[in-house]
Amino acid sequence: MKLPLCLPPLLLSLSLAAWAGIAPSSPRVLLYGEQHDQPDQQRQVAQAVRDLASHQRLAAVVLEMAEQGGSTARLPVTADEATVKEALRWSAAAWPWDTYKDVVMSAVRAEVPVLGGNLPRRDMREAMQNASLDGLLPPAVNDQLKTAIREGHCGLLPREHEGGMLRIQLARDQSMARTVAQALESATPGRQVLLLAGAQHAARDRGVPLHLQQLGFKPEELHVTMFGEAPTDTTLPADRTLAAAFSPGPDPCEQLRKK
Repeated sequence: MKLPLCLPPLLLSLSLAAWAGIAPSSPRVLLYGEQHDQPDQQRQVAQAVRDLASHQRLAAVVLEMAEQGGSTARLPVTADEATVKEALRWSAAAWPWDTYKDVVMSAVRAEVPVLGGNLPRRDMREAMQNASLDGLLPPAVNDQLKTAIREGHCGLLPREHEGGMLRIQLARDQSMARTVAQALESATPGRQVLLLAGAQHAARDRGVPLHLQQLGFKPEELHVTMFGEAPTDTTLPADRTLAAAFSPGPDPCEQLRKK
């Protein structure tokens, strides 16, 4: 977005804020739903982090890409990438660092803590066996999530495993919602928490927003941004959809079938 250089300071500030998803009555949580292999989406989120931080609006950045408990809160703004990855317990095997380093380091350089929000791997087996998760959301939402899980595994996931994978999905969303809520508890009034997660996790009708509402958040306190431009257009419920350049890559289903 190019802004005229002649804009008065106040209008310039408001324009930048609006670009980052801030309205005069700002939501408390800004959720960005991304596709992990689309670099223009991560680029736009990194820019939003910088814009929000420059206006002293950002309390924390929560990531799906790091497990709950990882945090850069105690690091200096000069921390190098290796130190930041260690603080977040970053798994390069699961999440390529180069894809997300601009989002993370933009926050660190602005003295904004980056927090891991994902369910720790050690807790996944317990989540798979936790039957109480089955009644957490309406049956129709569970069916939508099962369909997404089936499609995400290219139709190769055995039906008997879908229930366990759904429970993990729900537990991960719960974990991210709790991390966001905890970050807001200690935040300066008026500041916001930004969550970056996969599109399914950020969707209003099935993801973290539902779990935040179960924690007492009002729907209007949440603002969901999705990205879309053919062939990555999304139909997931959101408050806005930003155009993003599509970067073609290998067919993940073809790669999965070879394993």
